[in-house]
Amino acid sequence: MGTESESMLQLAAEAFQSKNFDLAADIYECQLAGLGDPGSRQELMVKRADALAFGGKFTEAFDVYRQASEIDRLRPAHLVNLIEYLSGSIRRQDGGDSQSGSLKTWEEVGAAAAAVAAACPGTDATGCGYADFSCRICLSFLFEPVTLPCGHCFCKKCLERERKEKERPVMCKECRDSSRVADVQSYRVNVVLSSLLAKWFPTLHQTGRLRREGNGLYAERKMEAALEKYNQAILIAPMDHILFSNRSQIHSSLKHYENALRDAEMACRLKPHWSKGHVRKAQALVSLGRTEEALREYLVCLSIEPDCRLAKTEAHRVNLTSSLASTTPARSVGREVKGQQKSDIRRPDHCFPRKRKRRSTEEEVEEGGQGNDHKKSRSGELLESSHIPAPALSLLHFNSVCLCVFSPRLFYEPVTTPCGHTFCLQCLERCLDHNPKCPLCKEELSEYLVQRQYCKTVLMENLISKYLPSELMERQKIQQEEMAELSNLNKNVPIFVCTMAFPTVPCPLHIFEPCYRLMIRRCIETGTNCFGMCLGDNLKGFADYGCLLEIRDVKFFSDGRSVVDTIGRRRFKVIQHKERDGYNTADIEYLEDVKQSESCSLCMMQCMTRRLVWVNSLKAEQKERIEGHFGPMPEKDSELQACPNGPSWCWWLLAVLPLEGRAQLPFLALTSLKDRLSGIRKVLLFMAQSKHR
Repeated sequence: MGTESESMLQLAAEAFQSKNFDLAADIYECQLAGLGDPGSRQELMVKRADALAFGGKFTEAFDVYRQASEIDRLRPAHLVNLIEYLSGSIRRQDGGDSQSGSLKTWEEVGAAAAAVAAACPGTDATGCGYADFSCRICLSFLFEPVTLPCGHCFCKKCLERERKEKERPVMCKECRDSSRVADVQSYRVNVVLSSLLAKWFPTLHQTGRLRREGNGLYAERKMEAALEKYNQAILIAPMDHILFSNRSQIHSSLKHYENALRDAEMACRLKPHWSKGHVRKAQALVSLGRTEEALREYLVCLSIEPDCRLAKTEAHRVNLTSSLASTTPARSVGREVKGQQKSDIRRPDHCFPRKRKRRSTEEEVEEGGQGNDHKKSRSGELLESSHIPAPALSLLHFNSVCLCVFSPRLFYEPVTTPCGHTFCLQCLERCLDHNPKCPLCKEELSEYLVQRQYCKTVLMENLISKYLPSELMERQKIQQEEMAELSNLNKNVPIFVCTMAFPTVPCPLHIFEPCYRLMIRRCIETGTNCFGMCLGDNLKGFADYGCLLEIRDVKFFSDGRSVVDTIGRRRFKVIQHKERDGYNTADIEYLEDVKQSESCSLCMMQCMTRRLVWVNSLKAEQKERIEGHFGPMPEKDSELQACPNGPSWCWWLLAVLPLEGRAQLPFLALTSLKDRLSGIRKVLLFMAQSKHR
């Protein structure tokens, strides 16, 4: 940049410092017009977006943030000014600061935070840029991760609490899907992820263990022991908002209300948009008799999470208590509170002693628990760089953990069963072809199998992509080569050895053998939806001629069996017989009818006449059964040799005639329409003569 540009940028910075945000934004916009370097453009765009945001123009600001993120992924450092302004606006709004006028409601703050997350994936409204290992319910480090059918992971305790507190089915906080989430108690901890996180993050895992032990002690009403566990945990992870929130509840139970308030305030500072932190703060304020401040905190919570039942209930109770206290005659109050402090009148633990006691018993210290208090926030765990391991230090261990027990190769499209074991998708499917049970723990997976909605474990796939990119590329290359080989409809074509099939004729199949389950699945995965059908042969394994079938529909049963609806497409000749993974394959060449003169028209007319005679001689029940299996008889083709396979009614007639497969096979090999019609006419004539004998 030239001297003039540098001076203009200096002027813009001074304008920003003097709170002349409109001028700063205009200067940055002018400087962007003549700037070509992508990195420099992104820096200036972020500065312009900051100026627009501080000036209250949030729509324009977030549009510029998004444009900047299109150049390159935004880093947390890019959003420092914005986060600082949003946090300041939140703190100032209660005091009516004029600069917070642009944020009319707390919903706008939440929307702003969501826009930040959209502009910079992986970065939350607190500026945290490391959300790989966080639970989207408690916003804390994943402890005892459970993988839902949709592929997203959450803490086991968080899911159990969601199920307990909400009457409706548990809904995934990531994809909002509840249709496939069964009873969460049936899901086990993800074995691979749990082992990986415990070894990769030993301090955070220890924190989770201490938190769980503290919760157990709290449930047993051993408050001092629970407090000691949380003190130890906070020494290990001083930036974990969950620990401060839960310790605040313990302090409240011990009637250490000032300490409870300090911990709640710390939780709010660490996660300003986490509604449970504001609930804890409000509860501490109520206990201290500061009901007006408590009501404000409950309103803050409700603006972040409008459906928070806890905040609504307690805010109503506090408001009612305040109203009763303000309307009670002085004489009555004086008699009732004699010997108590004046502020005790406004404390719910004195106004409603029984209800308060029951509430403190019911409300356990929960592992990151926010119950209904979290819907909009999607931020990750606030981790300092010291908590993040250097991938190179653990890469060898990580690579060994991410190997499938069956391949054994790097996980490709990893899926996790309800019992908590992780496999490559294709490896798991092949195992379930033989037995509908987990290959490792033998737990029944029939229901999981019948749904056939295998979703990749998102966290595991992201970790492999991030920390093992070269290994993943090599694994993808192997997979692509396999798919390309399987997609070839001339070489190594899968062959189903069963019955005769003909072009244009439906051929329903019942698939129950494991090798054919694999074959059908591969045909669908490659997108060809085709395989060959041949008669069996005692010497070669299968006949030298067959028909290519196209899959139209598949219906699966809970035990892995399926009914496949197929239809014949093309005839082929087998060039070489082969085998792959337990089923037959072949190199083939396709057959087409040789074009002939109109001399076969007479033969066709004779054949059609005899066809009608034979069909009309069938009983109504026989006709119904034939049409139910093979479909109705096709009409006469407008052009005799328009299709390379000849008229479709010929193949339909061959399929329904009472002939053995060996008698039908020669017709499939014929490339002369005239010879095929002549053969069909002879068969019909023989059947007519046999009937009259």
